[in-house]
Amino acid sequence: MIKLNKNKVRFKDGIFEKVDEASTGGAPIAGRNGTITYKILLKHIADGSGGGNAARGKGSPDLFKLRFDALASHDITFVNIVQTAKASGLEKFPMPYILTNCHNSLCAVGGTINEDDHLFGLSAAIKYGGVYVPPHLAVIHSYVRETMAGCGKMILGSDSHTRYGALGAMGIGEGGGELVKQMLERTYDIPPPEVIAVHLTGVPRVGVGPHDVALAIIGAVFKTGFVKNKALEFVGDGIANLPIDFRAGVDVMTTETACLSSIWETDDEVKRFLSIHGRADEYQKLAPDNGAWYDGLIEVDLSSIKPMIALPFHPSNAFEIDCFLSNAADMLHAIEKEAENIIESKSAALHLLKKLDGNGRFRVDQGVIAGCAGGTFDNIMAASAIVAAMRPGFSQPPFLVYPGSQPVALELARNGTIGKLIENGAIVKTAFCGPCFGAGDVPANNGFSIRHTTRNFPNREGAKPAGGQLAAVALMDSRSVAATIGNNGFLRSAEGIEAAAPPAYRYDETPYKARVYCGFGKAKTDANLQYGPNIADWPPIPSLGAHLLLKIVSFITDEVTTTDEIIPSGETSSFRSNPIGLAEFTLSRKDPSYVGKAKTVRDLAPWFKDAFGADVAERMASAEKLLPGFGNMMQRLTQIKGAALNAVQFGSAVFARKPGDGSAREQAASCQRVLGGCANFANEYATKRYRSNLINWGMLPFIINGDPPFKNGDYVCIPNIAEAISTAHQSGASVAAFVIDENGVNVREIELALPELTEVEKEIIKDGCLMNYNKRTLEANDAEK
Repeated sequence: MIKLNKNKVRFKDGIFEKVDEASTGGAPIAGRNGTITYKILLKHIADGSGGGNAARGKGSPDLFKLRFDALASHDITFVNIVQTAKASGLEKFPMPYILTNCHNSLCAVGGTINEDDHLFGLSAAIKYGGVYVPPHLAVIHSYVRETMAGCGKMILGSDSHTRYGALGAMGIGEGGGELVKQMLERTYDIPPPEVIAVHLTGVPRVGVGPHDVALAIIGAVFKTGFVKNKALEFVGDGIANLPIDFRAGVDVMTTETACLSSIWETDDEVKRFLSIHGRADEYQKLAPDNGAWYDGLIEVDLSSIKPMIALPFHPSNAFEIDCFLSNAADMLHAIEKEAENIIESKSAALHLLKKLDGNGRFRVDQGVIAGCAGGTFDNIMAASAIVAAMRPGFSQPPFLVYPGSQPVALELARNGTIGKLIENGAIVKTAFCGPCFGAGDVPANNGFSIRHTTRNFPNREGAKPAGGQLAAVALMDSRSVAATIGNNGFLRSAEGIEAAAPPAYRYDETPYKARVYCGFGKAKTDANLQYGPNIADWPPIPSLGAHLLLKIVSFITDEVTTTDEIIPSGETSSFRSNPIGLAEFTLSRKDPSYVGKAKTVRDLAPWFKDAFGADVAERMASAEKLLPGFGNMMQRLTQIKGAALNAVQFGSAVFARKPGDGSAREQAASCQRVLGGCANFANEYATKRYRSNLINWGMLPFIINGDPPFKNGDYVCIPNIAEAISTAHQSGASVAAFVIDENGVNVREIELALPELTEVEKEIIKDGCLMNYNKRTLEANDAEK
């Protein structure tokens, strides 16, 4: 089905051959320049950034400094992004910035909070010259595909599923800080990425859809990290057998492989799509040069892929549906045991085995097709045809369908598909991302939902284990979701079920003309931003002290920690515009004691500015009540050479083995920072974007090899940290550090690896956060003028 080749390969005359680096002089940069990926990257290196010539083969550059063609955000990220950019001196958006409202669309809870955020977004589009897409009109990636993504472009989004490779555009999902840099006409800095070829051959079987192909790829590569932080380049004659919606459905799921970005060969099908959407001039033929080098190869025979299911609790937990049905009892038991291990609450448990009937059939409780992955025209047409052909009875479970945009919904209405869906029991809703992250259609306790959406992380469907609620989501293609609904809720694959080819799609932009505000290039700088009572400014963030004292306040030993577990998704979305209110939810699913412990450290941090004041004895006694052993720790601290108490920054830190899988949301880092966090310790970081978010919020992303040399509650002192950061080579350095145990009794010297940092990243950390850095450099530039 999927074959992985970890050797460097050369694309020559339509086939891939292993590269003998010794005989070719070992020049991978020059060879990579023939890939589609590098052709696009090289054109987006900022003028004067120093990377262009090196990238063209005159030596390996340390960094690509990139500028993007467009930016995109949704309504649980754009408020904070605009607030940060405003505080950094933003005057107008220098490139198209699309502000969509597809996450907090419901406006159902929290008073006026959601709609206040939407109006803030509209006022920002008016003031700074942006594009504002109102609620229910389109999910973020559907809108960008329809109106913005074009061949050879690069688009940066504050949503992790920012992927437009099927249309010849490289999309990258990052935290909001990286978008702010683009707004201030700075650069996105990355090392030259490795490129992995994805060679597609064959024709998909009847009943196989894009989610099946995507899940098969994710299952093959995620756990080994084969493509982590690399670019995926889709090539091969199998592409011609896939419609655009199919390609886009595979492409958007590449995020779940942990890759950096993705790009596809383009052909007449892409040209047709762009023409239909009024953008024929944005087409260009993209293909690798003969002789292009790749750093690895994934071979995908489309004809060998069968309908897939990604079982809880990750898209990489992927199996053929037939395999699952043949081993359902064992697999369901394993899921129940895994739930016990990952769910902290002892009041909740999954009981899935009871959903097996006496004939070994597995009954599901809900079917959903939604979002950027599921809500495309072709997916919904196929699902409708399958359900109509099978004619389910009244006993079917709830079946919920969300077209990804109003133009798609309009065409489905005009060709009668929405009527057929409704006749067959479906509930058709407006464009919304809620089912992807727990803000809509939460299953019942112990419910099992099958969804053509992007993720099935623990509790991402919206259940609350602390309240005794637990549910499960499995990912499946819309075709097999429909087949299961048509089978009265008993799980089955859609293999072999013929669905008539959909009629040609007719795009009508009338819904957008009527409602979308297009203000790019028309900034009204005198206009005011419209604030609601829940929209709060960022609190002051301190700069880094000369020395750093960290208290470990959370110690997570799970194999992977998702951003959903660091800051929950659905129930917190109404607070994403309120940094202080949102911070109260930090690690609430994994470590409910974290917030209180972090606040204690934060509230004691100012003490170090005047550690030997007249009332030192009184304050020491107060501190001792809050942190028993604090006095002993302070005595040990004074014995550490170079750590002057009045120059120590005291902050909290978290250890997790592999944090940051999943969403690009910067709040997974900013909430820690608001609570006084200064560092993360990890064996590795699951994604580049989470590491970038830590740095942009002034926190050091330390790497620990093996088991950490401290335990929860211990202190780690790093003398002369600011100087060490300034003088460290870009590849990192080792610094002397000291572990003081929780009771302040023992001190042990350790060697701590300072992570590799660019010169700009060093300055951001020393300034305390990107916002402080932006303000300082802006003031310096003004002074020079």
